[in-house]
Amino acid sequence: MTAGDPDDIAEQCVQHLRLAWNGGKIRPLISVFAPQAADRPAPRIWNEQLIRYAAYPKEDGGVLGDPRYLGFTGSVMKHGWRPAEPRGAFDVLPLVVETPESGVRLYELPADAIREVPITHPEPPWLAELGHQQHAARDRWRLVSRRAVQRLVYGNGDRARNFADTDRYDLLPEIARGLGLDTSRETTLWRDRAMVELNRAVLHSYAAADVTITDHHTESDRFIKHLDKEQRAGRTCPADWSWIVPPMTSSQTSVFHRYYDTEQLRPEFVLDEDAAHRGTHGASAAALVTGPLPEGPRPIWHYLYDNTTRSP
Repeated sequence: MTAGDPDDIAEQCVQHLRLAWNGGKIRPLISVFAPQAADRPAPRIWNEQLIRYAAYPKEDGGVLGDPRYLGFTGSVMKHGWRPAEPRGAFDVLPLVVETPESGVRLYELPADAIREVPITHPEPPWLAELGHQQHAARDRWRLVSRRAVQRLVYGNGDRARNFADTDRYDLLPEIARGLGLDTSRETTLWRDRAMVELNRAVLHSYAAADVTITDHHTESDRFIKHLDKEQRAGRTCPADWSWIVPPMTSSQTSVFHRYYDTEQLRPEFVLDEDAAHRGTHGASAAALVTGPLPEGPRPIWHYLYDNTTRSP
């Protein structure tokens, strides 16, 4: 896409979410916007993901919402965003688009683009009473900051960790208490038991809502089959062990017991540090200006938009 107007960019982002939803059968999808050029800075999308939840500081020092986006929430509120009252733990943040001509603009995502799954458990009904939910599809903005990628939702790696990580919703103590577990000492492994039940709840909820999701055992076996196929064809398949291996019952998966090629291939999507900063802090670490492109590896959008033939 070559959209440069912030309204057009916002509309394309909404269309991205609608197309990726695909009636619950999540469709892998990528949207690539115009890159930076020497005489034309690229538009910036601040959001780390198109759908994320706000965070508000509480008087007792705690946080209501997703603590990862406390800085982002404060920044967009300074730019005029006003969440609905009463504030909740799952208030969807606005889409933020920045261009040199228009500055920072905020857009509320329409309801039909925000697909959420209420979290329930197949056995204890009290989990549903907590009112937790997650958006159905996942997207990423922070590698090359002018593109979005929609991919398959992975229960233990994506959704359960959003609830469980201590710097996110940190729900394991609450879940453990609901299960009647002894949380007075770590040797009871209450965290591990609560994490398993949380993961069961996520998988159960997505299945009940008929929304695509997968588990870490299935995906581990699937990746090993893909790896073997690539090797038989004489190709390498670089992978980061820390991302391939799931955080729960790691040693019980086939991906745990091996090493992976870490060679960097070109072209590729490369990390945009400024985009990563905007995604959580809601502000750019660098000014939006024109000028020479930085030295370094050529990210894939150079190849997508370059009509000349160049070697990586």
